[in-house]
Amino acid sequence: MYNLLKGKKGIIFGALDEKSIAWKIAERAYENGARFVLTNTPVAMRFGNVKDLADKCESIVVPADATSVEDIENLFKQTMEHFGGKIDFILHSIGMSPNVRKGNTYDHLNYEFYLKTLDISGMSFHKVLQAARKMDAINDWGSVVALSYVAAQRTFYGYNDMADAKALLESIARSFGYIYGRDKKIRINTVSQSPTMTTAGSGVKGIDALLDFSERMSPLGNATADECADYCITLFSDLTKKVTMQNLYHDGGFSSMGMSLKAMDMYNKGVNCDCEHTEEELD
Repeated sequence: MYNLLKGKKGIIFGALDEKSIAWKIAERAYENGARFVLTNTPVAMRFGNVKDLADKCESIVVPADATSVEDIENLFKQTMEHFGGKIDFILHSIGMSPNVRKGNTYDHLNYEFYLKTLDISGMSFHKVLQAARKMDAINDWGSVVALSYVAAQRTFYGYNDMADAKALLESIARSFGYIYGRDKKIRINTVSQSPTMTTAGSGVKGIDALLDFSERMSPLGNATADECADYCITLFSDLTKKVTMQNLYHDGGFSSMGMSLKAMDMYNKGVNCDCEHTEEELD
């Protein structure tokens, strides 16, 4: 490790279990000298083992619902009391769609669920940033990173209303990035990660096929959760002090590809096979 975060303090949203990208980022941040507070919703924490991560990383856990301004403000209050001052970085690794969980397609959304998706996966980022600014919780030249996905720019079957939430997330990063950068030199970025087999990702319809497709399309292959952690550490560090308001693709080159040789070979095999499919299967 390089001690890139020695002396830095932060908050990490979203670590649930060993499969979580936020869990990997927490481990890497700790290895690089950072100390932080871990947080997740009280309900989620009952199903995960975040306390084990806290013990490993000499951290504390403060439950908070990221859709609740009251919970977020209490989180910042307890964090600053714990550290005796402001923090230097925040990771927002939060996403959930009730429509996806219920199997509702994009053209048959439940709108109450849709609003929950936008609130949990997108608007919560604005609430975190607004509360942090109101409470002056982040040191000058601090860094905030939120995890996104390329579906914010391109349509992916099955990603559903989460795509809209990620587009909102990235817009918030740009808008708040200007304000926070102008006034406090705090940088705000999103990282568009390869599809990753996390606990949440495993619930996305067709995730296995998506992983295979993106692996074939990406010249460097899919980025793993551990590699995402390495990348995020550089964004929390002082090595990236002038990077802000960016959506940064960490996907092995997938986002710049149209068609790869491997993907074309697989496509041709499918076209040339004698298999018969119904219209429903092809859709």
